Amino acid sequence: MHFVFRLFIIIALSMISVDIFGQEWKGPQPEIPNNLKNISIKFDNYTTVLKPDKDAAEYWAGAPSVVQDKDGIFWMAARMRSPEHPRGLRGYEIRILKSSDGVHFKKVHSIGREQVPIPGFERPALLIDPITNKFKLYACGPWKSGPWSIIKFDDADDPTQFKANTAKPVIQAPTKQFERDVSVTEYKDPVIVYANGNFHCYVIGYVRKNERIFHYNSKDGEYWEPVGDINEPIMDLSGWHNFFIRPAAVLPMGIGYLFVYEGSSTTWYDPVYNVVTGLGFTFDLHNIIDLTPEGPLARSTTPSLFYTWRYSHWIIVDDEIFVYAEVATPIQSHEIRLFRLPLLD
Repeated sequence: MHFVFRLFIIIALSMISVDIFGQEWKGPQPEIPNNLKNISIKFDNYTTVLKPDKDAAEYWAGAPSVVQDKDGIFWMAARMRSPEHPRGLRGYEIRILKSSDGVHFKKVHSIGREQVPIPGFERPALLIDPITNKFKLYACGPWKSGPWSIIKFDDADDPTQFKANTAKPVIQAPTKQFERDVSVTEYKDPVIVYANGNFHCYVIGYVRKNERIFHYNSKDGEYWEPVGDINEPIMDLSGWHNFFIRPAAVLPMGIGYLFVYEGSSTTWYDPVYNVVTGLGFTFDLHNIIDLTPEGPLARSTTPSLFYTWRYSHWIIVDDEIFVYAEVATPIQSHEIRLFRLPLLD
């Protein structure tokens, strides 16, 4: 698309957002730094793979977690969200979808929050146990109306067989040792991988209402232990991610692991939801090198007041990296988009 035409569209969309929402944000926005623009342009092209149930503001389809089974079939777990409940409790369904090509998905199963029951869902994590070959499904929500916790459903031979009433908490906030302890109060949004003989879970932990990244591991995916001090996060609040920093995805790269994270700045419009994505790298799955400290790598190319590009899941498919992400649209809805990055350019 010609640059001038694209610039016209971006300007037009910004004008539409002001007209629709009656607001205009004149402060800083999530900017891609110059040294990343040649890389970030690879995220300009995408395919929408899942839209929200209603094409309207605050209806979201997002938080994708994707696996490819031994037969080449793609399975996705996603969180569906609507504005009919208070913010933070709007995730009403974990939807299971199936695809033969990783592009065209069809709904095959769902778990509603009232079936668990739980007040609301956020990001699920879907994976295949390399030992048993069974599917594992994790989610998060306020367990028994208490703090947000990581929950797990019983393993299944097929993702259509996950049962809502088998949910149980597997990672919960620690009990304070002393009354004045500053400790994690709740956990959400698990990112889980199997590597080096262990399951590794990266979670958002809330410390004094700040979102930080914490690391747990497990031999079986059932019983989890913190890696390092239970109250020590593995990345800092600094630079462009000085408001929130959260885990997004882990991608094996042979010599180490690409660690995809997301965050927001105190200077941006509504940094609770205006969340964009950066990259890190790790050799040991615990100590993270920030590769994008000066600014994010990916943001929505169809922004409204929000540039949200978050909850991404990265997998290698043949000679490409498939990146699924929850991205903001011009009308303040969110949809799941697929970005295909060639391994050999």
